[in-house]
Amino acid sequence: MVDCATYSVLVSVFIFILLIYFLTEIHYFIRTLISYSHAMLIKKKHHILDTATFSSICLTTDVDILLFHMNNARFLRELDFARNDFYNRTYIWQKIRQHGGQVFQGATMIRYRRFIKLFSRFQIKTKIVYWDHSAIYMEHRFITKADNFVRAIVYGKQAVVKCNLEEVMAKLMKETANEKSTEVRQKPECPEEIRLWIESISASSSKLRAHSNDASV
Repeated sequence: MVDCATYSVLVSVFIFILLIYFLTEIHYFIRTLISYSHAMLIKKKHHILDTATFSSICLTTDVDILLFHMNNARFLRELDFARNDFYNRTYIWQKIRQHGGQVFQGATMIRYRRFIKLFSRFQIKTKIVYWDHSAIYMEHRFITKADNFVRAIVYGKQAVVKCNLEEVMAKLMKETANEKSTEVRQKPECPEEIRLWIESISASSSKLRAHSNDASV
């Protein structure tokens, strides 16, 4: 028999767990911790121009109202784990912080090509395609393992403030995953789709600034 004191403690713990579950995205925090630990302690380190692979699976918590494929919003959520993995395997985040900088997601452009069905295993292949004085531009490809098909492609603008990004990236370019490598790595040229996207972001910013100035008159 469970005495009253023990029963009260068990009920309190159960209620506490329920509150944590409903008031916080507990899965998100657990997966973030796992992806961080895995990248730092187990996975191979990368040069910043290498492609990093993050593996995942579409679970019942990821599906939309139709119940058979991944919710569109979950694609962007999965990118948090993939970026966390990439940052820690290339030491970009650490280097930016060492230089007193901060990094945050400034913009995202995503193109969906096909569904990721329930219980499908997929990979997110992440790489840096360009950077300038204030932002790092990354490409993420969602690829299902069964058929190697690119289900979605995402471009992300990682805005960097309070440090000289070109200086940070120049230092990282010299640091390869293989110290014996003699390969000379060069900063990539800006891809056409990224150039057009940057122009679109700039046009949008100008329009919003003009609207703000009109509103303040």
